[in-house]
Amino acid sequence: MRQTHLSFHSFSLPFTPFHSFIILVFLLFAACGGGSEPREGITDDHGRVVDVPTAPQRVVSTSPAVTEIMFALGAQDLLVGRTDFCTYPAEAQDIPSIGGISNMNIERILSLKPDLIISGSMVERKITEKLDQMHKPIVCIVGEDRFDNLYINIKKIGHLVGKDREADSLVALLHARVDAFEVDTTQSRPSVYYVVGYGPGGNFTAGGNAFINDIIRMAGGRNIAEGIQGWSYSMEALMKEDPNYIIVRREDSAAFCSMQPYTSLSAVRHGRVIGIESSTIDLQVPRNIDAVLYLRERIKKNMTNGAAE
Repeated sequence: MRQTHLSFHSFSLPFTPFHSFIILVFLLFAACGGGSEPREGITDDHGRVVDVPTAPQRVVSTSPAVTEIMFALGAQDLLVGRTDFCTYPAEAQDIPSIGGISNMNIERILSLKPDLIISGSMVERKITEKLDQMHKPIVCIVGEDRFDNLYINIKKIGHLVGKDREADSLVALLHARVDAFEVDTTQSRPSVYYVVGYGPGGNFTAGGNAFINDIIRMAGGRNIAEGIQGWSYSMEALMKEDPNYIIVRREDSAAFCSMQPYTSLSAVRHGRVIGIESSTIDLQVPRNIDAVLYLRERIKKNMTNGAAE
């Protein structure tokens, strides 16, 4: 808050109740910044410097990860808009939707009168630029190449919405959960493959430059695609590596396990396909640690027991 200095010695007339009233009005006006909210420049993950309100009251989230983190920070009351994909926690679905991510309704966003828009990695640059042209402060948070970026993103979002203290507490809690288990680097790790996409359209997985690679490592596995950068993976490489475990989105598990040529993989034949809630591993959110713990438990089981989930 801007400090206001008054010297009562500057008054040459008698100090009357009227003067008290004038001074009170002046102080209130100064404390409110003359009717305009203080602003600060924030450099987002696109390198753009954005003037944002220091205490936003109406926030639109165009990212499921941003929405989930805002709830984790206790900042959900600031949210006035979210995408169709912002479904966790369940209470998020009570917030008005602005449509999808690639086809969000710009007019709907403007009707919500946000004083801040926070976007994520899936929002195209042209959408950001269009909102820029409409003089709506939009901050892009896209960095997600390492697991530790989760902590950074939480602090960025916390700072944007005036929840710095809550962000620090949440990060400390997540660090404590991670520190509670140790990653054994002495023993050999079972090989793991994470299914992002499959079928005639090609095979896609998380390479070594994705935070999902860190989740697999923290869970005790070795990502067979850790040597690639990006998401595309050849069928020949998958068949040659023949991983001990396959992780797949739970909703895709049955279809994957019944499709040729994946049925010939030993992980499929021996029931070592692990179905997982996709939003715990695809998004960079606090529940990533739940994914680590779940995968650690599954990987520790005897490789010859169990069935595909």
